[in-house]
This record gives sequence, C-alpha cells and structure tokens, in this order.
Amino acid sequence: MTSEHDVPAEVLARFGAYARESSTLTILFHSRVAEQMGLSPTDEKCLDLAMRAEGPITAGRIAELSGLSTGAVTGVIDRLERAGYVRRVRDPHDRRKVLVEVTLDESRFHHLFVGATDTVREVLAQFTPEEREVLERYNRAMIETFRRRVVDA
Repeated sequence: MTSEHDVPAEVLARFGAYARESSTLTILFHSRVAEQMGLSPTDEKCLDLAMRAEGPITAGRIAELSGLSTGAVTGVIDRLERAGYVRRVRDPHDRRKVLVEVTLDESRFHHLFVGATDTVREVLAQFTPEEREVLERYNRAMIETFRRRVVDA
C-alpha cells in the first residue's frame, strides 16, 4: 500500500537520520548480546530467525529470511551446532531433507534482553493507543518494504 503524499526533503533527512541512529544502536546491542552468547552478530541473528520459526526450519529458509547465501548459512549452522544452540535433524515427512532445530534454552539468555524490553515499554508508554496504531503501521510498512527491497531482492 503506497500513498502519493509528498515527503519534504527535510522530513526525509530527519527520518533517515533516525533510521541510521536506530540501526547503529540495534547493531551495537545485538553485537553485545552475540558476544555474551559466544557468537558473531550474524550467527546470533540467524539463531533468532530459527527461534521465531514455527518448529524446525531448513537451511534454505534461513538463507531466504537472512539474505545470506546457502553456503554462508551452512557455516552459520555449523557454528551454532558446535556452540550447542541448534542440531540438524531429519525431516519426518521427507527423510532426504535436513532441518535445523533450536536446542537453546531461551531462559538462559533472557537477562540479556530485559533492558530492551524495558526500553520498548518505556517508549510506548509515552504514546496513546491511537498513536501506537500509527507507529505500528509505520513499523510494519518499513519492515515489509525493507524485506522486499533488501532480503527478497
């Protein structure tokens, strides 16, 4: 869904600056989390993708979701498996397929994300439910557009 509303250059510049700062802080946060988990940031985010899947996931699907090559994902899975976060299992419906199953006990690293959850709660508390709907619409549109232009490209 797109609109024909013009975006003034100064608004675009301001929102671009917000996005860059937010992106930088997000990368720094996940780099810190990854380090505490003994992982690289890429490995930590691929683990996150696998954790958000509804059950075991194929390496190919991780590649699709992450935008990484299948060869790079194989290396990620190898490292995650060595660290004890995932294991490779046979697909019960097609024994030729291998799936990636998360073995991580999420509660083990829950403390690493408490600050992020508290931050989101603190910020959202500053907005009315109606304003949150607009924020949610903005975030969904950004995610969908980014996925289409970056990952799905």
